[in-house]
Amino acid sequence: MAGEISDAVKKVVALLKNATNDTEKFTGLFLVTKLMKGKDCKTAAKKAMFEAIGFDFLKRLLLTNDVPVDCPPSIYKSVALSVLTCFCNEAELATHPEMLANIPVFLDIVQQADASDYDDNLIIVGEAYGCLKAIATHEPGQQALFNGGAIAKMSEIYAQQSFQTDEALNILVTLVSRFGPSSWDSKNLKSFQVIINKIALDFETDHDERKFELCQILNALLFNAPKNAVTKTTVLEETWPQSIYKGLTDILQSKISKDQRNPALILASTIVTLLGVEWVVGDEESKPKQFFLLLIQLAAIEVRMQLDGKSLKQAHSQAALITSCYIILELSINYIATDQLDLEQKEKQTLYTGLKGAFSAVIGLLTKISNDKGKDNLPSNEKVFVCASVRVLVAWLAQETAAMRPQVYQLLPYIFSLANETFHASRARRIAEKAGTAMDTEPNPLSQVDVLRIMLPALCHLTVEDEARKIMLKVKQEDVLFECFEFHWGIVQRKRPKVPRSERLKVLNQPPEELSPEILEEMQDSRAAMISICNIFMNITVLEAKLVEDSTLFNTLLKFIFENLSELKSIPENLVLHGNLSVLGLLLLKQQSKHVKKNDFSICRYIQVTIRFLWDAYVVDESNDPMILVVAMAYKEHWMELMELWFLGMQTMSSVLAVIPWISEFAIESGWAEDIIKKLKKIKLGSLQPNVKSAYEDFLCHLVDANEDVVEVLKKADALKVCRNHRLMELGKKLFGD
Repeated sequence: MAGEISDAVKKVVALLKNATNDTEKFTGLFLVTKLMKGKDCKTAAKKAMFEAIGFDFLKRLLLTNDVPVDCPPSIYKSVALSVLTCFCNEAELATHPEMLANIPVFLDIVQQADASDYDDNLIIVGEAYGCLKAIATHEPGQQALFNGGAIAKMSEIYAQQSFQTDEALNILVTLVSRFGPSSWDSKNLKSFQVIINKIALDFETDHDERKFELCQILNALLFNAPKNAVTKTTVLEETWPQSIYKGLTDILQSKISKDQRNPALILASTIVTLLGVEWVVGDEESKPKQFFLLLIQLAAIEVRMQLDGKSLKQAHSQAALITSCYIILELSINYIATDQLDLEQKEKQTLYTGLKGAFSAVIGLLTKISNDKGKDNLPSNEKVFVCASVRVLVAWLAQETAAMRPQVYQLLPYIFSLANETFHASRARRIAEKAGTAMDTEPNPLSQVDVLRIMLPALCHLTVEDEARKIMLKVKQEDVLFECFEFHWGIVQRKRPKVPRSERLKVLNQPPEELSPEILEEMQDSRAAMISICNIFMNITVLEAKLVEDSTLFNTLLKFIFENLSELKSIPENLVLHGNLSVLGLLLLKQQSKHVKKNDFSICRYIQVTIRFLWDAYVVDESNDPMILVVAMAYKEHWMELMELWFLGMQTMSSVLAVIPWISEFAIESGWAEDIIKKLKKIKLGSLQPNVKSAYEDFLCHLVDANEDVVEVLKKADALKVCRNHRLMELGKKLFGD
């Protein structure tokens, strides 16, 4: 170290150490600033001078107002800060405990930038910002600034439009990018809204280069928005969504370079993630449809340009931009599928062409990767990017069921292996989090994205296609789907944590557990996942009947439904899932009838709750006209999802009666068969819908074939009148002959 320090520096260090009073030390400072500017002044020399001065002395200079008569009042502060600014250029000194301990002094100076005593020396404020910026470039400095409340102070300075506010904004962005959503005070979310409203207004009204800088700043802050700060009502309560909308339409509808366009696309994807596509199409005055279509076009073109003919390494170098475009495309595709947007034929065609171009580029990149020998050993950040590419592709496949099929089929085995890997990693993480146990190793980045979950809606379509289904069964994908099915069941049927025996009485007297919005959302997502898996399994059961007949996996699935369906909580949220599990059970029961034993109690419970599902769908007493059969109120809300299921359930129940006749006993003993006749007797002639009529008649005919005892029951309920009134010819023949 001695070798690095010049004689001149040694002399100054000696002078500073031997100074007997502050005046001598102050004189030494001017020599320090002169030496610091020399090119030979290395870190060791700066450190030696820093320690010789001592921070206490510099602090006294910063805080004192006692200056000689003929001096400007801020002279001491100015000298101290210019010395500190030079020291801050060295990482070792910028993060020196003495330096960090004095962050409050720097913050104090910049907060008072508007005070009158600084009017004559704005350089002081500039140098204080210089020190803060230098400190903020190092991790220990960021931590010290965070602990010192710098985020709130920088927000305040910007919101009040003090001097050098852009410096405050840059420090704010550095800290928020480092500490994420936890940067903000969760008890005071208003302060977050105030700063975003202010920056967004500047973003809307600024029409020079600064607009593009603010675009990146807004993205950094909103990307790290505090939890629950942005809700469905934010658009109505705050001004920033509208300001950003105007600012972004200005940018994206202008002729701009890619350096200006890319930050705008990234910001758009962050806002669409926070506020939904409704934010894009919500502004009636400014032709929202045009902006929505423009946004999709720009995202699609960008994806195509960034992926076409590129290697994974090349594409990954633009991961932030491409992933943002993926988000815009995925959310837009899902929104278009809801049919809330009235598109003309020409617009649809342009949109489809753009999307097809983007997805052919995605498929091209994924094909390249799937053919690469090293595909299983990719660095984790590249693998996460590949998962994002698969995610956007399967969102498209869930809606678009015809395009580029041969290329998609070729990719499926690779997509399945990736999806399964992410499912297993995500499941392990979520189970560990619930149990409150830390994972032994660093969390796997793939555990944050469950591609299999996102893929389920697309698989509902793909299982109907012979080629895709063949590939799926070849790689035994149904095994992993069953694991996924069980995992989501554990979330839907949430059990209270185990309670020690001594506490059980206490728990019994407690009100039901209040579930947080996060848990309720997770349960809702798992219901949707299970409904998709039921659909996939139904497709396989119907289209691969021979395979299902002897499959141990499908036998395990059937037993799972037998044992668990009656446990499903009877709440409105579970009705659609209940229907799916009931009907899937019936389809499997029909295929696996030879494995079914009459004395299996779990079958009895399963049949009872399945009958209940089919029985309760239609009623007469909830209608304005008590002589008309209508869909029950409980079912009405979900009837779009339940209608086909109900008809399939009735039809399959009839088929099950043909192969397992003893199930008819449940239909008789429960009173269901009799109730059907009673309902039909109440309703007026000609009011029964033809498809409902044939569903009931077909079922009752099969019931008679399976069990003669039902004939008497139906006759007693006045089946003769019902057969005449509603022209149930087939049933009439079976009950009363020709």
